[in-house]
Amino acid sequence: MPVRRKVLTWGAAAAAAPALAACGESAGAARLTRQTRRKPGEKARLVFWTWVPLQKAVALWNSKHPDIHVQVQIVPANTQGGYQKMHSSLKAGSPPDLAQVEYYALPEFMLVNGLTNLSKYGADRLKGGYVDWQWNQGVFDGELYAMPQGSGPMGYYYRKDLFERWDVEAPRTWDEFRQAAVRIKKRSGGSRITSFPPRNAMWYAAFPWQRGARWIRTEGDTWLVDINSKVSLEVADYWDGLIRDGLVEVMPDTQSGWYRAMQTGRLASWPGAQWGDALLRGNAPGTKGKWRVTTLPQWEAGETASANWGGSSTAVLQGTRYPAEAIEFAHWLNTDPESIDLLVAAGYGWPAARIDLEESALGKRDPFFGGQRYNEVFQESDSHVDTSWKWAPTTIQSFEHIKDAFGRVTAGHGTLVDALNDVQGRVLDDLQAKGLKARSA
Repeated sequence: MPVRRKVLTWGAAAAAAPALAACGESAGAARLTRQTRRKPGEKARLVFWTWVPLQKAVALWNSKHPDIHVQVQIVPANTQGGYQKMHSSLKAGSPPDLAQVEYYALPEFMLVNGLTNLSKYGADRLKGGYVDWQWNQGVFDGELYAMPQGSGPMGYYYRKDLFERWDVEAPRTWDEFRQAAVRIKKRSGGSRITSFPPRNAMWYAAFPWQRGARWIRTEGDTWLVDINSKVSLEVADYWDGLIRDGLVEVMPDTQSGWYRAMQTGRLASWPGAQWGDALLRGNAPGTKGKWRVTTLPQWEAGETASANWGGSSTAVLQGTRYPAEAIEFAHWLNTDPESIDLLVAAGYGWPAARIDLEESALGKRDPFFGGQRYNEVFQESDSHVDTSWKWAPTTIQSFEHIKDAFGRVTAGHGTLVDALNDVQGRVLDDLQAKGLKARSA
């Protein structure tokens, strides 16, 4: 197979945008997208792979659009096997029509020609309905390859009752966070301010992102890797100190033990994404009314910087026979007010659509959070995310390197600073192994 060399720029306005030169990569799709003309009365049938429980929204679509039937098939989440399954289906020529693909994974699918060019089928006319930065997550070479779905602006969940009991204020800075952590350790009799999950690389990435780090960027057609930049290592050193001094609980997050710790007050707060509200509500029901949400602590007093954890698109995979119908469904799913309310209930994330918060279910006072209109915090957070942060086409591998390196640290071998210095070289190797130009920043 001839070597394919094509430079793809990320985002419509990016002057020095990421380059995806698929050197030495075989095409991932055995079948190419082609629009099927339906006969009068013929129904289009679409298959949609996702790990989010979107069945109610899809059922609503099916009831309103009898000529385009969508079947939801639940697959393993992202790196738990979902993406591997999608890539395998592309190579076998049997992909679903649509799939949930997180923003960070889109470049990898582009690298193997796994996504349909939606601009060819008129999707650009829909741009005005979406937040610009989320729309641009799916734009390569000025053309759209995935419909934006939702993101995860960061905030700070904390137990108001416990903080009052221990005379702790919600921290406004990371210095105050450490001070609060010391006080909670001394006064609580066994609780900690939060956890450090060594296997959650994407959660951790939000903190250097907020600090102003840019792990990946480009210069012309070259990827610049800067995982061990000065500010990135400053963040790692901060968390090293929390771990060394026993101020945080080292444990996997979003698992049964972690939920028990949230329920019992062993963990008193959580820097988390907007979609984490559903996790707390569903897995710590006994804490109803005790939680509040405020902004993420700042690295410098007076700043308003935020970051993002997560974010997904509704991608149309290469090989569908109904790209126009897939776009119609994906747009409805992610912008229709009734659908958005159902998606919010399913915990899918912060909408990519431009919404009126007051008119949405997101704008309501929530008894779980003591009657707070807590999504006002996340709306503000979303407006302060540094959208220059980029993802490489090897991000999934990068996350695995971080998980392995952090796991060694929490097992007593080295520091997070050491880990990031090690990961820097591994990420360079991964990019170069795919035939991409890459160097340290």
